[in-house]
Amino acid sequence: MHTHLIRTAAAAFLLSAASVPAFAADDCKNRGALDVLYCDANGDMVADAPTDPSKLSDPDTLVFAYTPVEDPAVYEDIWEPFIQHLEKETGKDVQFFAVQSNSAEVEAMRSGRLHIAGFSTGPTPFAVNLAGAVPFAIMGAEGGKFGYKLQVFTQADSDIKTVADLAGKRVAHTSPTSNSGNQAPRALFPAQGVTPDKDYEVVYSGSHDQSLLGVVAGDYDAAPVASEVVERMAARGLYDTKDVRLVWESDPFPTTSYTLAHDLDPELAQNIKDAFFSFDFAGTALGEEFEGVSRFIPITYKKQWAVIRQIQASNGVEYTPQGLAGK
Repeated sequence: MHTHLIRTAAAAFLLSAASVPAFAADDCKNRGALDVLYCDANGDMVADAPTDPSKLSDPDTLVFAYTPVEDPAVYEDIWEPFIQHLEKETGKDVQFFAVQSNSAEVEAMRSGRLHIAGFSTGPTPFAVNLAGAVPFAIMGAEGGKFGYKLQVFTQADSDIKTVADLAGKRVAHTSPTSNSGNQAPRALFPAQGVTPDKDYEVVYSGSHDQSLLGVVAGDYDAAPVASEVVERMAARGLYDTKDVRLVWESDPFPTTSYTLAHDLDPELAQNIKDAFFSFDFAGTALGEEFEGVSRFIPITYKKQWAVIRQIQASNGVEYTPQGLAGK
């Protein structure tokens, strides 16, 4: 396994999606939105594990990826305490690989090269339906509290006071599949007085970090971003909070989903889940980076991602490789 294998381009994803044989028609009685590679006999909206034991995966080395970020090397160090805990609990070697895009991360799990992954909020449904990802955990606090908000920031001295004031401006969205960086604004902003691409110019920055830093630098007039990213950037001193002003924020959304490949051996899958739920954030780099988080909380895709599926449905999103690539 090499890092460049994880960094597969979206074009390769399109080819792999077209070349893998589907289930025979009578092999699956319920599939829902899942790709033809997967089946959902129990109706929980995620891929079932293979019923044929020979198709179950029990790799010697587990590959773990976190959602694409501005500085992957920093996050590799941040995740190291958890990786050590995961190795101890599973008895497996664990490799961290930095992915460069949502498409590459989804494709890596679909092709069997990625076993455990954190997918951002918006791309999670694509990972579920195109790659057989099974969300089971989310970062949260004691009592089960979790979530983040879509926030709109502008320069501190800007004349933008409301979302409606974005009309005629140059606004940074992050990427097509991002929830707070694109999908939620497109679904929620019309009620606030503006429609993206119609009333203001949308420019894709590539990440929440770049959107906010672009606002600070004056490259963009404003940007919708995820509150959790903004908070982490402020804590690391990546920008001066006095340079920006909060214009508007939404109700909370779920954060990054932590998922397993659907075909992992059931015993291994359970050991991985146990490792997540027994990890103690206190005193670790992970706990310091994700302020306010103290544990992984059990979730289901069907329940916790219902609001995200609703937003994406309102935007006409289709869970296809083309949809993931924003085409």
